[in-house]
Amino acid sequence: MDQQLPPPMFLADALGLDFLNSVATPVDTPVEWLGSGRDFLAWLSAAKLAPASVLEEFARSAGPGELDAIAAQARGLREWFRDFVVRHKGQPLPDSVVAELEPLNRLLARDEAFVQMVASDGNGVVRKQERRWRTPESLLLPLAEAMANVVCDDNFTYVKACEGPACTMLFLDRTKGHARRWCSMAVCGNRAKQAAHRSRKNEGG
Repeated sequence: MDQQLPPPMFLADALGLDFLNSVATPVDTPVEWLGSGRDFLAWLSAAKLAPASVLEEFARSAGPGELDAIAAQARGLREWFRDFVVRHKGQPLPDSVVAELEPLNRLLARDEAFVQMVASDGNGVVRKQERRWRTPESLLLPLAEAMANVVCDDNFTYVKACEGPACTMLFLDRTKGHARRWCSMAVCGNRAKQAAHRSRKNEGG
């Protein structure tokens, strides 16, 4: 019987970092949201990184073990990118890191994205990004794009790790004063407040 996973957490303010947080310890027990092919499809659906029709079609048509193999590739990609992010977080990215990003560039080169012009509910004609989803491996492409967006569009100076003692989550601090410390005030922030309160109470006693 499949283990029931909690809903995925999207707290990073950057999808490429949310991908890294698809394995995390939000409370006490580590949770792996990409543990199987079915889990991987569910996470992509929650992240809105692939159309529901595409995910349903691959769920129906993929061969035995095929989606599990793609999920394993996604986990490998995730840990490779985590290493890059952890090494460079908190500082601007120099041009020289492009050599480290070669694996991501190779994956991006396989993309079959294109633009279509579509009607926009009475607001005229707009461009819409589309993608040819030829094989289950193409499900890795929106992940690659999300990671590239973090590298190219966001300031690595504001990429941080949650200060929760057991937390492994990363996030982009978009707050005005860049003083964010926690993945979530409801999770790690609240725990820290409770711990500080207990500490003050013990010292006072």
